Amino acid sequence: MPGRLLRGLWQRWRRYKYRFVPWIALNLNRNPRTLRYVPEESKDKVISDEDVLGTLLKVFQALFINDFNKQSDILTMLPETVKSKYHDLLSVQHPRVKPLEYRHEQQNTFKPEEILYKTLGFSVAQATSSLISAGKGVFVTRGLVPKGAVVSMYPGTVYQKYEPIFFQSVGNPFIFRCLDGVLIDGNDKGISKVVYRSCNGRDRLGPFKMSDSTWLTSEICNPLAVGQYVNNCSNDRAANVCYQEFDVPAVFPIELKQYLPNIAYSCDKQSPLRCVILVALRDIKQGEELFSNYYTIVS
Repeated sequence: MPGRLLRGLWQRWRRYKYRFVPWIALNLNRNPRTLRYVPEESKDKVISDEDVLGTLLKVFQALFINDFNKQSDILTMLPETVKSKYHDLLSVQHPRVKPLEYRHEQQNTFKPEEILYKTLGFSVAQATSSLISAGKGVFVTRGLVPKGAVVSMYPGTVYQKYEPIFFQSVGNPFIFRCLDGVLIDGNDKGISKVVYRSCNGRDRLGPFKMSDSTWLTSEICNPLAVGQYVNNCSNDRAANVCYQEFDVPAVFPIELKQYLPNIAYSCDKQSPLRCVILVALRDIKQGEELFSNYYTIVS
């Protein structure tokens, strides 16, 4: 019995160490390629915020159109100009179907990963990592990811550096620290899951959802929300993606916030919602696993 317990703990540690910052720090000298240097916080941008926003809007609008038969409550609350825009987009994608009849045309809907492929030319999904004992990883399952493309998002509850996160952090390998100390808890289990669901229900505004909670389930609505499973690079597996912070602007369409996989822990926080996206550092082919740099040094 003790031997089985020890073996179980050892296997768990072998998976956990790839996300355990102290272990990564102690092994930096042996893994120089795992380091990422940026000159200063303000210059840690691979692509512009405008490009990030454009990609997210493009994907989210396609998801919204694909879910059009479920959006009737939201559509009634939108201005006529906005409704007309979506009707026009729908007529382009499904010219034979009238907007009022679309709710009955279930055969015209696609899976989220198919929408991602149709929109950006690639799809990603989590699967068993190619790293020994590393658990889950993220792979390009279809198409080609071009250099500079937004390839995924890091979901989770967003905490300011002064907010309590101790109990959520115990044994949690999915806490991402932004350059300014903001933390994102991307764990989809335990107390982290409960906190996210609670905040998600708290911030709902009538029919409008302020965030997406489906990344906590097996039925993900936003196919980009798998970034928490991207593993750390090594000397043998160079990073092909990197993290980039993105603050959601105030002009972000309210009807598309249902696809944002992040939510603020504080309900009275006035600053923009922090998101973290992963950007391709090179062209990434179908079948390749994504690897990032967990350890960033700001000069």
